[in-house]
Amino acid sequence: MSKQIKDLNPALIWKFFYDLTQIPRPSKKEGEAVEYVKKFGEDRNLETIVDKAGNVIIKKPATPGMENRKVLLLQGHLDIVPQKNSDKVHDFEKDPVETVIDGEWVRANGTTLGADNGIGVAAALAVLDSDDLVHGPLEALFTIDEESGMTGAFGLEKGVLNADIMLNMDSEDEGELYVGCAGGLDANISYSYQEVPVPAGYSAFIIKISGLKGGHSGLDIVLGRGNANKLLFRIIKHAVKELDAAISHVDGGGLRNAIPRESEAHLVIPGGREDDLISAVNRLERIFKNELFAVEPDLNISIEKRNAPTSMIDPETSRRLINGIIACPNGVMRMSNSMQGLVETSTNLASVNTGKGEATIKCLMRSSVDSSRDELAGMMESLFSLAGADINFSGAYPGWKPDMDSEILQVMRNVYNELYGKIPEIKAIHAGLECGLIGGAYPKLDMISFGPTIRYPHSPDEKVHIESVEKFWVFLVETLKNIPVKQ
Repeated sequence: MSKQIKDLNPALIWKFFYDLTQIPRPSKKEGEAVEYVKKFGEDRNLETIVDKAGNVIIKKPATPGMENRKVLLLQGHLDIVPQKNSDKVHDFEKDPVETVIDGEWVRANGTTLGADNGIGVAAALAVLDSDDLVHGPLEALFTIDEESGMTGAFGLEKGVLNADIMLNMDSEDEGELYVGCAGGLDANISYSYQEVPVPAGYSAFIIKISGLKGGHSGLDIVLGRGNANKLLFRIIKHAVKELDAAISHVDGGGLRNAIPRESEAHLVIPGGREDDLISAVNRLERIFKNELFAVEPDLNISIEKRNAPTSMIDPETSRRLINGIIACPNGVMRMSNSMQGLVETSTNLASVNTGKGEATIKCLMRSSVDSSRDELAGMMESLFSLAGADINFSGAYPGWKPDMDSEILQVMRNVYNELYGKIPEIKAIHAGLECGLIGGAYPKLDMISFGPTIRYPHSPDEKVHIESVEKFWVFLVETLKNIPVKQ
């Protein structure tokens, strides 16, 4: 099934993308992918460097007659977001991705596809591999761990690259050029709790939220999709407050940059209140479906009876945890005043987990305005301090400020218009592209981000539009011919 994608056009991109799907490469586990790219460069006698952070840099000389052009950097990240459907058996550290051609799209079989950013990486490899393209001096930067911390971009050293222009190939709408992105900040929240005995006569239930679409916590946050953790805790609050239930365990969400699709809680409840809990869950399911019918048609809430556990979270900490989650902001906080339709500031309540006396909560805040991001962080700090939690922040990275006078922007606008008879849309993106960090290390870089059409990244519904990959490739090849002369 997977090998069929190698029959698609452009053949060189799909060949390298197929190779990448066969290499397990979740964030922080990209070692095989690093070795693959390193060997690729060395086998072609190209200057190849693996830096201290683990990024791979490959340099290729200009084709004859193009030596006077500005140095162009092609950039993408090697890691993928490891998300799968609950009924899918897949080990992201060992198993290849199974690809499926589904009409006009390529998707995976129950997992993330890795087109984010595998198509961009494959395009860079295709350029480096080709002997018949016209281009000036080239560099390619393949970063690690973009999805879970941007540690590759954070660790990029100054002085290694000579590029004047960078094409980041990590955007997800063909026909659009991105000139700015959001910065981000992680919130790390924790409660310590006592494990107290479950009273005699209590019954136990597992309540699970599933069927949500999830998606990218930046790109898809504007769609108003359900957050499984927020929905679950609305149920928990009602059960604890009205039915004298208690929390034994919570396991909700996952990666910071993925809107949580699934969340479950193990609740205990006094004997005789079981039917009340089942009735309440069914009633709240109807309410949630009514609220989210337009965006979450497959929302499902299940409740199953289980053997009672031996312990539960102490009532006082449970109360503070519930209050913190219910009050925690989630979703779009502010739209941009300067670019219509662009989210300026948002936050994603990504995960809630309990175990071994500690409840941990992880959120990712994004904003194209650093001061707004910091204001949101202050709000979170005040909220969770009042709710009796410990909170700290990590992983701050800057946004990328648009430069509408960019030379490469004008070149690519003209090239696209000549190819396809229309001007590409110029946009900023509410996601954490590596451009901000790379631009911090190399402030004179003239940068653009672009790519083929990818839908539902960071979820098992991820898919890439086949025709858009060919248009993206043709656009890239033509851009290479038109890189400006270095003055």
